[in-house]
Amino acid sequence: MFKKLIIILLALVLVSCKDFSSNQFTLKVLNPEELTQSSTLKLKLLNPKDFSIDSLKLKNWESNETLASNSVFELQLSEQKLGVNSISVEVFSEGESVEVKTSFTVYNNKKPQLYTYNIVNEYPHDIEAYTQGLEFYKDTLYESTGLRGKSSLRKVNYKTGEIYKKVNLDQFYFGEGLTIFNEKIIQLTYQSNEGLIYNLDMEKIGKFKYNASKEGWGLTHDHQWLYKSDGSTKIWRLDQETFEEVDYIQAVTHSAVLNRLNELEYINGKIYANTYLKDGIVIINPETGAVEGLIDLRGLKKKVTQHDQLDVLNGIAFNKNTEQLFVTGKNWDKLFEIELIKK
Repeated sequence: MFKKLIIILLALVLVSCKDFSSNQFTLKVLNPEELTQSSTLKLKLLNPKDFSIDSLKLKNWESNETLASNSVFELQLSEQKLGVNSISVEVFSEGESVEVKTSFTVYNNKKPQLYTYNIVNEYPHDIEAYTQGLEFYKDTLYESTGLRGKSSLRKVNYKTGEIYKKVNLDQFYFGEGLTIFNEKIIQLTYQSNEGLIYNLDMEKIGKFKYNASKEGWGLTHDHQWLYKSDGSTKIWRLDQETFEEVDYIQAVTHSAVLNRLNELEYINGKIYANTYLKDGIVIINPETGAVEGLIDLRGLKKKVTQHDQLDVLNGIAFNKNTEQLFVTGKNWDKLFEIELIKK
């Protein structure tokens, strides 16, 4: 009986020794708090069970170099995207290999410029409008509103608040951000996995599916891309013809990766974004994701009629012809023209 027990124990030891799998290793970032694009990433493979390692090879990196198995290895981050990145190492041992992964965050190397605001003008805004998207086309304001059963697309006289035209969305849609390009109005919906396409007469002429981005939040464009937020840390670049997600940026400050970016507006080469539930706007470099500015809009909400359905700041519109900047909120009865002041 004793011999049988010894044999069983030896078998268990041998089996455990052969448990060569990724969960036996940890790829540790040694300097996670200080990483920018001018930094050197320091990594070490932890091997607590002391497996015999023949070699290590970098994966999903610009080079697939072979690494020393028992030392700290250093990688330059000058070409890495801002935000959360992943890296993995393939571990080779006695004819077998496993892949060990980890992630690290690259922060912007500058603090954002801080702004406050001055109110230039106040205009009437529909208190029933749960504003999700706001954009000028020439001198006319277009607005997308949300909530199921109340969602709409509107064409508005911003000076008087008069609604020139209104299209109600189907009951199951929750309207979200919008933008206008190539004489088409593009309107997102929230969780229906669809964007809606209209002509300038606000007649629906098509729709498209989301793929990598799971929800519709904010939408804007430049001369090359559509930019779409989905509530995550990502702002997706969409092909303007196919609407496919090509890649993404992440909005990154010197100390944080931002999420819940809502209504978007492209202004003079930058993306301006509301952050859901925050009384402010972030200014983002669309090439890198670097957050270059923070606009403190606290106090605006107190200047509108207070009521039970009053909700958060949301809605940014820039009139290119006049260089005027406008903001509003969900169920606000005012549209504010503001100018920015550096702090």
